[in-house]
Amino acid sequence: MGIVNATPDSFSDGGMHLQYGDMLSHAQQLIAEGADMLDIGGESTRPGARPVGVQEELDRVLPVIEGLRGAPVPLSIDTFKPEVMRAAIAAGVQMVNDINALQDTAALKLVADSNVAVCLMHKQGNPQTMQEQPFYQNVVAEVTAFLNERIMAAEIAGIRRARIVIDPGFGFGKTLEHNLALLRELGKLADLGVPVLAGLSRKSMLGALTGQVVGLRMPASVAAAIIAIQHGAGIVRVHDVRETVDALKILTAVNGGTA
Repeated sequence: MGIVNATPDSFSDGGMHLQYGDMLSHAQQLIAEGADMLDIGGESTRPGARPVGVQEELDRVLPVIEGLRGAPVPLSIDTFKPEVMRAAIAAGVQMVNDINALQDTAALKLVADSNVAVCLMHKQGNPQTMQEQPFYQNVVAEVTAFLNERIMAAEIAGIRRARIVIDPGFGFGKTLEHNLALLRELGKLADLGVPVLAGLSRKSMLGALTGQVVGLRMPASVAAAIIAIQHGAGIVRVHDVRETVDALKILTAVNGGTA
């Protein structure tokens, strides 16, 4: 999953592709580099990010979605707002990537009434405060239980299991130790029976481990993506598509044709 940020303040590439033509060129480049799908977002959810209003978010993402209509890969909208979900679905996206895991009843009904896929993510707190004092008795058990509950809620609402993806939410209300525990035991999430998405690309946990600033975390991001795949992830959400695809080709060859 290649990341297309239509935001001025995302932690990694905020502001780099703000012009409409630049965003489309960037998205097309990610497809050429081997992205299997694109995730388009108009509001940064990094720790401490400024909330964005519905209209501002729509103004950022809809031109990109419309410009990519007919692209050879599926499009995902990264939003937790039902109004943005509705407009993006109407514009042609095939997945809703919701950091709130459809806990908003309007969002749950909207997705249930559509035919799009959904990614249900775990987070503790909200982006403005989530990294202040994250605490769990057992992070793997608690995240797994939450995502299992959200899968069941989605199914009860009429969303078939085949449409559901889950995401443990690396960095969303988790310390470095929490993130590492989740990565080590990602297989327990995979055991829930739906694909697992891992979003580790360029995140602060990689900076903490390597001492590198955001712009120098590509090698660590590729390593983290490979580890996530080895531990059960079915989708990796990345900024550096070409490098990750090349690494996955090696992993696939070594494993005899399967990643």
